[in-house]
Amino acid sequence: MIECRPVSSSRELDEWIELTDRIYAESPQFVPPLRAQIRDLFARTSPAFQHGDVALLSAVRDGAVVARTTAHTNVKLDQKLGERLLLFGFTEFVDDEAFAVLVAALEIRARELGASALFGPCNLLPNQSGGVVTSGYEERGFVDSPYTPAYYPTSYEQHGFERRFEGETFVLEHLAAGAAADELFAFDPGRVESQRLEVRRANRRRLEEELPLVREMLNASFAQRGYYTEIDEDEFAYQVDGLAYLIDERIALYLFKAGEPIGFLLCIPDISEFVRRVNGNLNLANQIRLFLARRRYRREAICVIQGIVPHEQGNGYLRLLWRELLANLQEAGYHTLRGTFVEHANVASSTYADRLGRPAHGVAFYRRPLE
Repeated sequence: MIECRPVSSSRELDEWIELTDRIYAESPQFVPPLRAQIRDLFARTSPAFQHGDVALLSAVRDGAVVARTTAHTNVKLDQKLGERLLLFGFTEFVDDEAFAVLVAALEIRARELGASALFGPCNLLPNQSGGVVTSGYEERGFVDSPYTPAYYPTSYEQHGFERRFEGETFVLEHLAAGAAADELFAFDPGRVESQRLEVRRANRRRLEEELPLVREMLNASFAQRGYYTEIDEDEFAYQVDGLAYLIDERIALYLFKAGEPIGFLLCIPDISEFVRRVNGNLNLANQIRLFLARRRYRREAICVIQGIVPHEQGNGYLRLLWRELLANLQEAGYHTLRGTFVEHANVASSTYADRLGRPAHGVAFYRRPLE
């Protein structure tokens, strides 16, 4: 018999976290989520509580956790999608029986809240991370992107979940030997001068000044995406905490037009190997170790996000940013670039992903209506 119950003690939280160790013990592709984020949820210190509530649930069989999830709400996403949702995230399960018990517990909680559907897995929002991998299981996962077992989509769909916001991650390999940036992303140099376009690199020392500009452009350029909810100042600060010690200024770029910021293309060194080695535990000691060894992680990179503000979209400015980025990656000695989830409906960004490389993982979120 399987019992589903809320996590209520530090010991139960440790067991909830360690389920991933058992599920992915034989999977070198998996990169665990950062434990600090999960512990902040349990301690109720995460900015997520500004816009909803979060509970951690465990399904237990014979004294062992066999499934886990969060049950949470977010008023901003409800308003965006036009319905009351019970969200779930950080979701793992050893088999379909365990998943069925988890779904039943989520349904009960959803009805108590008056929700019309379950939606997820999102950690804690679709514009942060989450999703289920639907293809490309031979590809390794990476930071800020999901990796889940091949049996997950079958379980979701057998229990009445339908795919939403499908997309892909991508990977571009052999950068050093690849085509020149000018060949892939030609851009009329006359436009650079006549339109007063300037690509600037991020500045680690001025990051506190630059990040508010990024948040403003990010919210504006992604507002039309169906899954995107505006990121407020506290949420953004939480998400980028510690970025300064990790950032490589050569691959975090901003585009200015006549002195005004209109676009961004932000990549970070891929530290997935380190995160896997410390099992997601980026405590202070491990952060120091990573900082001291950071040059070791300057061969692979992750494209986290890109965007052009709405009134400048359609003018080809992403081409200029990608041209500069690709040249900088090659010059700096990076050989591989991975890109986080791009929704198929986001034609502009998915076009660049197709031009750059090949799909890595298919990704989907899931919605299950309540009867």
